[in-house]
Order: sequence, then C-alpha cells, then structure tokens
Amino acid sequence: MNDHYFGRPAHIPEGEWKARVDLAACYRMVARLGMDDLIYNHISMRLPGHEDQFLLNPYGFLFEEITASSLVRIDIAGNKLDDTPHTVNKAAFVIHGAIHKSSHDAVCVLHTHSDASVAVSCQEEGLLPLSQFAMRFYKRQAFHGYEGVAIDLDEQERIIRHLGDNRVMLMRNHGILTVGRTPGEAFMLLYYFERAARIQLDLQAAAATGARLIVPPHDVCEKAARQFWENKGDILIAGEREWPAFLRQLDREGADYRQ
Repeated sequence: MNDHYFGRPAHIPEGEWKARVDLAACYRMVARLGMDDLIYNHISMRLPGHEDQFLLNPYGFLFEEITASSLVRIDIAGNKLDDTPHTVNKAAFVIHGAIHKSSHDAVCVLHTHSDASVAVSCQEEGLLPLSQFAMRFYKRQAFHGYEGVAIDLDEQERIIRHLGDNRVMLMRNHGILTVGRTPGEAFMLLYYFERAARIQLDLQAAAATGARLIVPPHDVCEKAARQFWENKGDILIAGEREWPAFLRQLDREGADYRQ
C-alpha cells in the first residue's frame, strides 16, 4: 500500500488528505508505543496553504481510533471548519493554536503526558545529558511553568515566549511538547526524549543505591547536540528516514488509519 492518498474522499484536496493521513499515523504511533493518555493529549498539524487552520483529534477518541477522516479542522481560535458532530479539547487549541500562529515552521505540534516526560518535567534541570539520546536536547529544551489546566487564552503568550526557538518544551508537572517541521520530526523528538527520560529515571534510581553516574563534559555534550541539529552529512531532519518505515509498519498491521 504505497499510495499515500489511498481512500481520499473526492471533496478533500490531495494536500489536505496527505496531512490527514500523516497525522492519523502519528496518533497511531504514539498509541502503539504506549505514550498516549486515554482520550487526552493532542497532536495538531497545519493544513498546507492555510497558516490559520490545523487538524486536531476529535475529543473522546482514543489515539488508536484516529483515522484521517475523523480529524477535525479548526482555526487558531478553536472554531470548527468542518461539518462534523465532533468537538475538540479546549486545552488543545489553547496550546496548539498559540504555537501554530507564532511560528511558520510549526507544522506539527505534539503534546503528551507520558510517565517519563512528566517525571523529568518535575526535575529542576529537566533532561540531563546522561545518554546519547539525551544529547540531542542538551541546552535545547525549554520550560513552561505549571499554571493549571491549559484552558485560559492568556496563557498562550507565555507558552510562545517560553518555547522561543526550541522544538522541545517541558511543561512543568504536566508533560512534554514537541514541534516539528513534519509529523515525523515531531514524533521522533518525542520518541528520543522519551527514551532519554526513561534512561535518566533508571540511572537516578541506580544512583540512589550508590552507583556513580558519568556525565560527559560540556564541550562534548555541545558537540553532540550540534551534530544532531546542524544536519550535516548523513544527518537529516529527525524523522525523514524513519517516518516512511513507520508508515510501512502501520500498513502491515492494518491501514485503517488511512480511512
């Protein structure tokens, strides 16, 4: 099943349908790896050619149920633009609308409450440079203080300011937010952060029993971070190589996300 637009309804343009398929796949991959949170959390994707419109999950659906056609098209104020009975989570458009309207590169915005990312968000320094997975985020993680459930529009300005130019932000005592130029990038940033966070928690548990942790020096950590982010040589934008493989994997298991 190599046709990325398989099953496209006639009334939906090809560009939008491709975005819907990719976003539905992103929801399925987050669920497949156990990083979802029931019907909560959200992943959004800006519609091609529409800076002020993006897709969100219908509130009440599990991530494993999301399909291309079930996604809801809204504007940055949260107004539905589709004839659909489904609603969206208010916190979703408060958080995602803020980022989409503030950055042209914010094509896909992913927010989860995985156990490991929540635990690390509660630590003052956030993710520590304890593994190669973590080096990607060395001095490149933002922090947003907890303000309660994110349903107040005035929080948007602070979310934008705290994120800055970063593509990953820990929302204190809450979870993680990743920003991608593609859904593949947003997903892989989440994946690598989650791996690093789990390793950190395991190492901290070991340290509590007396094990000594080895932290590379600043210069080495910074070198590794630049290697990940400067896209030189064989290093691509996160997800460019992995994303097609994920789609093939999902298709082998069942391509209903494309419906």
